Amino acid sequence: MAMKQRFAVQHGDVFPQGAFLKGEVEPVLDFQAGKRADGSMPQQLDKDTGLPVWQVVILDADDTAGKKDTAITVKFAAKHQPVPPANDTPFPWTPVEFVGLTALPYVEYTGGKNKEGQDRTRITWSYRAESMVKPGENPARKPAAGAAATKAA
Repeated sequence: MAMKQRFAVQHGDVFPQGAFLKGEVEPVLDFQAGKRADGSMPQQLDKDTGLPVWQVVILDADDTAGKKDTAITVKFAAKHQPVPPANDTPFPWTPVEFVGLTALPYVEYTGGKNKEGQDRTRITWSYRAESMVKPGENPARKPAAGAAATKAA
């Protein structure tokens, strides 16, 4: 069986310490298309579904994440702008959990050459989700292995 390029992942596998929405949900602009008559750029459409693409910037709460891995973009293909959960914390960042999260690895050129004369690269990730909810309200969430064992006892 061939593995698809984009594959399903659990929110907790990608963001084990949690994720926080920074800013607003924004349309992804299509820079490959020409400008509209008014000079604005059209919104990008998903290649598979034809739906508009939206994005959010997420702060990964993992203290061990490097600075390039702390702010992550997650995209959505949706007819209407996704609505984040209400922020009922005293902080400016909204805790979120992603439903239907998928990942796509790719190689990113980071600039310059290493001491062997090879291009500097790293594997990085592109994320997509179906929706976002308040942490703990993901209907597709798998229980932790310890929780399943505790319930069985």
